[in-house]
Amino acid sequence: MIMVHESGHFIQARRLGIRVERFSLGFGPRLLSYKKGFTEYVLCALPFGGYIKLAGDSWDDCLGEPYEFLSRSPFERAKVIFAGPALNYILAFLCFWLVNLIGYPNITTKVGELMAGYPAETCGIAKGDLITAVDGKSVKYWSELQEIIREHKTPQVELEILRDNKKIRLSAGLRQKMIKNLLGKEQKINLMGIKPRGEAVLARHNIFEGFVLAGRDLFRLTVLTLEALARMLTGGLSVRENITGPLGMFFITSGAVKLGLSAVLHLVAVLSASLGIFNLMPLPVLDGGHIFFLGVEKLRGRHLKQKTEEKIGQIVITLIVTLAVFVFLNDLERFGIWEKMLEALGKIKW
Repeated sequence: MIMVHESGHFIQARRLGIRVERFSLGFGPRLLSYKKGFTEYVLCALPFGGYIKLAGDSWDDCLGEPYEFLSRSPFERAKVIFAGPALNYILAFLCFWLVNLIGYPNITTKVGELMAGYPAETCGIAKGDLITAVDGKSVKYWSELQEIIREHKTPQVELEILRDNKKIRLSAGLRQKMIKNLLGKEQKINLMGIKPRGEAVLARHNIFEGFVLAGRDLFRLTVLTLEALARMLTGGLSVRENITGPLGMFFITSGAVKLGLSAVLHLVAVLSASLGIFNLMPLPVLDGGHIFFLGVEKLRGRHLKQKTEEKIGQIVITLIVTLAVFVFLNDLERFGIWEKMLEALGKIKW
């Protein structure tokens, strides 16, 4: 994902005729390096990011040559900066598309349990029934059924059910309930009072359906991520419970690998889109911050003083490093690593 991100900057810079002096994956000591033309390609020991070094990307070094970054217009510089997050977004879309083409496990609409005191208990639904349609709209997966029921406008639904290979039509009432959604917000939903049997099938889509569904998935993820960020900034959502770092990513990725290729691709899509969104936040040192400064430069007709940009950047870097330390320590506790370390130390005979 880092390689894709930096490749976005690299490709756009080269398209505009801006020289790229270094393309680095990782930081710290060099492990491998290769030079072709004006560009040195480097692999470093610490795999926690990457960067590209553009010719003339600081005011002290810029000589005003056309191949230098700062000699270009604010709009051209913004195109180079924006290309990184944009390519992350394209990667996320392609991964979602592949997930829909390869297939992923999806729970069927077969009823496994009736909840006591809810309408489904008395309307004629039985365990083992397969719900095939709601109000004439065909449903195949539990997620589709859940979405229709939760957002239904009337307190009654018409169901088509398959029981012992026979089609049955019946009406079921709905009961409203207040729940907390993924973002911790209270939300009123409809419930019929059924639970799934847990029977899963492989959901596959053709190339055109997969394309549309990938766009839908990416849009929903973007909205959810932006809402989550907004709620964390305003204190409506716990930062501690909803942010993870390299340790957390290791555990999440390990779990996804065990589930198969579709799970890995889905995880890459989520992380790549999140990386693109995070980088577009208007904070100095991030791509969004650089674009913000370019906007200010365009409005003022001249760039900010380098010392001003550096001071703002230092403050933000301090905040980001503080957040990184907090996330790392939180992951140690969250995934039980801190406890295991203390247990291991306790067993050592000093």
